[in-house]
Amino acid sequence: MSDFLVQERIAVVGLGYVGLPVAVAFARVAEHVVGYDISRRRVEALGTGRDGTGEISSSELSATRLTISNDPKCLANATLYILTVPTPVDKAQRPDFTPLLSACRAVAPHLTAGAIVVLESTVFPGATEEICGPELEHASGLTCGRDFFLGYSPERINPGDHVHRLETIVKVVAGQNMTTLERIATAYGAIIHAGIHRASSIRVAEAAKVIENTQRDINIALMNELAMIFERLAISTGEVLAAAATKWNFLPFTPGLVGGHCIGVDPYYLTAKAEEVGYRPEIILAGRRINDGMGRFVAQKAVKLMVEMGIALSTARVGVLGLTFKENVPDLRNSRVPDIVDELRSFGIRALVHDPHCSAHEAKHEYGIALDDLSHFKKLQALILAVPHDTYLAKDGEIGRMLDRGGVLVDVKRALTGAQIPDDIRHWSL
Repeated sequence: MSDFLVQERIAVVGLGYVGLPVAVAFARVAEHVVGYDISRRRVEALGTGRDGTGEISSSELSATRLTISNDPKCLANATLYILTVPTPVDKAQRPDFTPLLSACRAVAPHLTAGAIVVLESTVFPGATEEICGPELEHASGLTCGRDFFLGYSPERINPGDHVHRLETIVKVVAGQNMTTLERIATAYGAIIHAGIHRASSIRVAEAAKVIENTQRDINIALMNELAMIFERLAISTGEVLAAAATKWNFLPFTPGLVGGHCIGVDPYYLTAKAEEVGYRPEIILAGRRINDGMGRFVAQKAVKLMVEMGIALSTARVGVLGLTFKENVPDLRNSRVPDIVDELRSFGIRALVHDPHCSAHEAKHEYGIALDDLSHFKKLQALILAVPHDTYLAKDGEIGRMLDRGGVLVDVKRALTGAQIPDDIRHWSL
């Protein structure tokens, strides 16, 4: 263990999808690492070796030297604080810095001379210095840039992805000055195998992160808009994309529901900052409108197909498979599947909803949706495969058998093969 890792005392604030892997990775190589989370339930679960996010295995949790606590006193004596808290938007799609400000207030009383506070959460350019800095100063009585210093290193973790992991993704780092930058680079360099990219400023690093997700959001929005056009032209979107992909520089994006805590949220941070400096974004907001409306579009298409098949909406039994924001993860944040369920309700349809990964309590609390047992998915008049979890795809034809003859199967992401689709039903995909 290097002298640096012996001397640096690391505190990770927020132990969710991002923070826990970071904290566990540092605990493998550094002598003093603590992980703090305000959720007692989360801390207790981790203490028993259970990570509800599925990012860290029980064996890894059992073997780690990481100290985990929901008592802010554990943050005392740290020299490097890493904030990995949510940065959501409010109902008006404006940045909500409540969790970030709360994290700053938790850290501030424990700041000592020379300490560094690094933000990993996605924000707009300037937020670390304009929001974190003043809040830390106010709550600590210290001066930013003299007594303590700021840094930024955007998270790039992809939930549920066991190939692109924390250690295998190039880490962008930035610091308030060169000394701070090198300390941050040295720390992350001890856990990142893919390499370190030193950004010229915190604002550059913040901007780089927010455009990563914005670019993906816009590309998927284009595919979604094309899918809606091709649906009206009675052309298969999948066949069109397969043909176009034969060109070497065609980008392999596909239509689908866009949710989660990153892609469906982060563009609003960039647009908020753009509007603050007098620019009204057009492409970014247009993409957001398209993607936010896809759940309703899918539900309306399912209803239209049911009517075409002569199915009475008032008595139809409709199932929705999958509720999380993406396949094979338990995360419900900003999922667009509830939009499908709500739109079906507007037609008088109470859909059965199943998901093998998410918490039934969370589904009810966040969206008012009661999860159903998969055994109830029989003799359905319509079925929407909203999230193609591996457990569904492994059933080898069982999904099709949930439907009555003449039923409707909406396979949102075109995940099913021909053998899994019965001949006596109506099938449609984006």
